[in-house]
Parts: sequence; structure tokens; C-alpha cells
Amino acid sequence: MRSRALQIQRRLFSTSVSRSSDFAHCVIHAGIYYPEQSLKTKLCIRGKELLYDLCERQSIPHKRLGKWILAQSEKEREILEGLHKKCIRLGVPTKFIEKNEAEKLEPDVYAPFGALNSPTTGIISVHDYMTYLASTLEQFDISLQTSVESLRRTGNGNYEITARSTGDSEPFTITADVVINSAGLSAPLISNMLLPKERHVTPYYAKGNYFSYSASKPKVSRLIYPCPVEGLGGLGTHLTLDMAGRMRFGPDVEWVDNPDDLVARDSRLQEAVGAVSTYLPDIRRDVLAADYCGIRPKLQPKGGGFQDFVIREEEGFKGFVNLLGIESPGLTSSLGIAELVDEVLYK
Repeated sequence: MRSRALQIQRRLFSTSVSRSSDFAHCVIHAGIYYPEQSLKTKLCIRGKELLYDLCERQSIPHKRLGKWILAQSEKEREILEGLHKKCIRLGVPTKFIEKNEAEKLEPDVYAPFGALNSPTTGIISVHDYMTYLASTLEQFDISLQTSVESLRRTGNGNYEITARSTGDSEPFTITADVVINSAGLSAPLISNMLLPKERHVTPYYAKGNYFSYSASKPKVSRLIYPCPVEGLGGLGTHLTLDMAGRMRFGPDVEWVDNPDDLVARDSRLQEAVGAVSTYLPDIRRDVLAADYCGIRPKLQPKGGGFQDFVIREEEGFKGFVNLLGIESPGLTSSLGIAELVDEVLYK
């Protein structure tokens, strides 16, 4: 073993991923929305390949459903044409579905200016994926369900971690020469334990509310996304399907101060209905309900613009690797992120 790892949340994988995915399903993203040279783009594309391969080898439930990104105006069509050209440069397959074809394939979806089809987008059973990861971690002597109370550097350059396992009254201390801070929403707090004050990170939180739909109509067979809006903080209130084909809508974007604000509120319903009805006009308001929510770990406040993943060995702290702002597409990118961290540390 080159390092020992601690899982720092109160329960297994209770970070932004599980909170924003209800432990049911999560989207496997294609890697098309972000700047071409960004880590989000590179790691999402690489992670998608690794994740699909892992799912096939380990029989982790998943489906390559594909995704439509809709154009509902000439301006949105222009945006999607630019996105299509970028996908060609990235080598990510996309194809335009024109209005008449779209009406035949998805008659309940309103796309007057067509849709951009992303065939490599899919869904994965988050529960099964994390169960596989947990069993793999335990084979390598990695402690789960352990909270970190303090982190400091020792005089010989190692790191001293004081931690407490779930259910234990007494903390314990370990010393390590490598610390990988992959703590999701808590990552800035862990980083700030160690780095000097002038290098502290201020966390921001963008809540995403999800909405369930209990009727069988309207019906779709793939994921449906609105045209991306710059500066929104998310990808718009989109339509996703779970492994059983049930529709859910979300997430919206609600900036909050408390990362533990995990109550999905009915007060967000009216705004969600307005967003969803633009592309699914026959949606029934009476069977749409607030379901669950998640928190995106942001490194900039509302209106701050694009923020890439931060994955780096901190200057002056050899062996300490920070993973900050790992929001969407973090789960899709996860195996690609692991490759990059290994490269940062050992190559």
C-alpha cells in the first residue's frame, strides 16, 4: 500500500453525488457542455469510457438511453449547432434530429427547431456502482464511515490525521505521507484545516430540487434536456428516467447557505412546472411533486461563471492532493479522476 485512505462522511458516500441522485440512478454524461480544454470535459469523456467498460465487466445496471437537447427557437438552434461543431472536434458523437423526425420518435416532446441527439449519454444504478466501489475499497484496507476531526503537517513532512469512526466514542490518530482530499461538499473544510489562511477556500452551495411524476402520460424513451443557458449554475430542469423507466424532473438551481439543507420544497414546484411545460406541454401539474434534492459543491457564488474541477498537489505540501468543486459531471468522471490523481502523485 502506498497510502491509507479514510472515508470521511457520516455514512457511505453521503456526499454531493448520493444526495443529488437519491441512490437510485445517475446520468452518465457525454462530456459536451464545458470548455474543450477543461478538466471537466477531458475527465468526463475519459470517465464515461471507463465507467461503461466497468459496468459491462461487473454487470452494474446501466442503460445507454441517449439524450436529446432541445432547440425551441432559432437562437437555441444556433447554440446547438455550435455545440455540435464542438462535439465533432472532441470526437463525441452527436446528430441533429429535425422537427418532423422528432415528432415521430417522441410525439409528446415539443422541439419546434429540432434536437441534438447525444447517443453516448446514459444512466447508471448509483446504488450498485457504490456497492461495487465499497466492496473494492474494503479489500484494500480502506476505512469507511470515518469523520476527520483535524489534519496537520508534522515536523518531518508527513500528515497527522485525527479521525473518529462511526459509533466510536474515542478518536484515533494516523500518520500518512499521502493525503487525497476527495471529500465532496466537505473538501474545502478539510483543505482549510491544513493550508495557510491566505489559501483557504470559501465553499458555495447550489441546491438542486428534483420532482417525481406519477402519471404514465406523457411518455418518453430517452433523457430530455433544454438548451443550456450560460451562467445558470446547472443544465436546466431536465427530464431523466430511472432504471424502471419512471420520469423525474430536475434539478433546478437554488443557491443556499447550508449544505445540510436537504428538504425538497413544494414552493419550487410552480417554477419547475413552467420550465418542464416548455418542452413537455401535456405535463400534469397535479401528479408532479417535490421528491428529493442534492447540493452542488461550488467554488464561486451565483453568477460567478464557469469553474473547472480543481485537482492538484498543493504547492509546498508534497503528497497532499486537493479535489475541489467536484460537482457534475463528477460521477461520470470519477474513474478518470482516479487516473489523474494517480498520475499527479506517482508519475
